[in-house]
Amino acid sequence: MLMYANDVLLQLLFALMPFVLFNIYYRDRAVTYSKRFINLTCTVCLLLSMTFPSSVQDGFIFDIRYVIMFFGMVFGGMATGLILLAEFLVYRILLGGDGLLPALVIVAITYPASVLLSILYCRSDHRKWISFAAGIVFSAIPMGVLLVLERPYMLKHLSYHLLIIPVQNCLGIWLLLTLFHKAISDKELYLNYLQNEKVETIGHVAASLAHEVRNPLTAVMGFLKLIRDGSVPKEKIRYFIDISLDEIKRTEAILSEYLSVSKPALQSRERIELGLQLDSVIDIMTPYANMNNVTIERLQAETEIRIAANPNEIKQLLINFIKNGIEACANVSKGKVSIHLDRDNHHARIAIHDNGVGMSQGQLKRLGTIYFSTKNNGTGLGLTVSYQLIRSMNGTVSVRSEPGEGTKFVISLPVSD
Repeated sequence: MLMYANDVLLQLLFALMPFVLFNIYYRDRAVTYSKRFINLTCTVCLLLSMTFPSSVQDGFIFDIRYVIMFFGMVFGGMATGLILLAEFLVYRILLGGDGLLPALVIVAITYPASVLLSILYCRSDHRKWISFAAGIVFSAIPMGVLLVLERPYMLKHLSYHLLIIPVQNCLGIWLLLTLFHKAISDKELYLNYLQNEKVETIGHVAASLAHEVRNPLTAVMGFLKLIRDGSVPKEKIRYFIDISLDEIKRTEAILSEYLSVSKPALQSRERIELGLQLDSVIDIMTPYANMNNVTIERLQAETEIRIAANPNEIKQLLINFIKNGIEACANVSKGKVSIHLDRDNHHARIAIHDNGVGMSQGQLKRLGTIYFSTKNNGTGLGLTVSYQLIRSMNGTVSVRSEPGEGTKFVISLPVSD
């Protein structure tokens, strides 16, 4: 019987193809299987199993056809079963041989049995037993038909039909249905996890946004009430109005930051000289650095470094990192932000190093999430947007920091030669 092991293993491989293809095709998709997928995979599997069958005598071929039909009916419905039946009839007639008539009689009996078993399987809670019964039925019917129509052949190869065919059918049905059910269950758990994660993320964003917006609105409401009650001296009304306008501007800035997270990155890119962009950003940020008593130091290699990027994206990215460095040094004596631009093979490296308050390992792990900021009035959105922009340009960012010893960001972007 060992001589038939290769044939049985090959047939089991064909039977497991829907499971394998499901894990390949739907691995990264946010959906589960479709009937079109079942129809296509079952059609291919049936064709392969009949092309490379298990046989003990020319003209009599035995394969995994009934397992595939049963699987197709369970997961694809009766329409799939009819498609597979038509495919089997056409291909079996083309193959011909002495076993053609018994094959047609067997399928005429087995197909209605498959329909009944598939209905019971879908409605029952004892699916393992029905699967086992289906394997026995798909093995017993061919034996009975062959005993009537091809008795000499059947008696000669009785051990093959008593041992090999039942093992092939029962094991094929059990493996295919069990593994496919497991794959679907895992996929559904994953989709539920994604959905719950989306809901949780929306809740975090809503809570964070409400917290950030409530503070300036509370201040504006308080000042407006004071002005309405007339208890404020006239010389302070203008002062209170100016503060209220500043708070409204801050609210607008917070909302713009939240919107920028979901806004897709600009797709229009051009070759730009990174050093010129960096100089422009330093000119913009120098007054802000002076206000916080921080010095900006600029270092650059002699050669020009060009990258393919959107100038506005690069400018916003650099502003976010440099601004964070300045604010980290605001309360440090002789605060300094050093910016070093150079080239490392096919990548441009921008190192932004400050001697500010630094961050702990716990803070570093949360860096870049929209709910975390080391600043009391921060939202964490600036770095989140920056990280998104870097990834969209196929770049990377690394960070090293120690509390009280400053922080160093290293941004690496592909060079456009």
